[in-house]
Amino acid sequence: MALPQSIPNGARIVVRVIEGVDPADGRTKFRDYVGHVLSWDGRTLELSRDAAANGSRPKQHVMIDADTIATLKPVPERPKPRP
Repeated sequence: MALPQSIPNGARIVVRVIEGVDPADGRTKFRDYVGHVLSWDGRTLELSRDAAANGSRPKQHVMIDADTIATLKPVPERPKPRP
């Protein structure tokens, strides 16, 4: 995938990262990260990963190497909870 030259800070994106090949079944495994861009220099993506909607994972700060990115795309913000 051709990665963009620039990504605006604060943009909410989903990034699919190649984790490697599973030795048990020989299939490529992926991991998805959804969050807000903190920085992008064309080589490393710094992302504030959103907390899981069900509360199972807290917000995280992650650094993603460009060589591991399979796809990325913008996604809308989560809806605000109803009062």
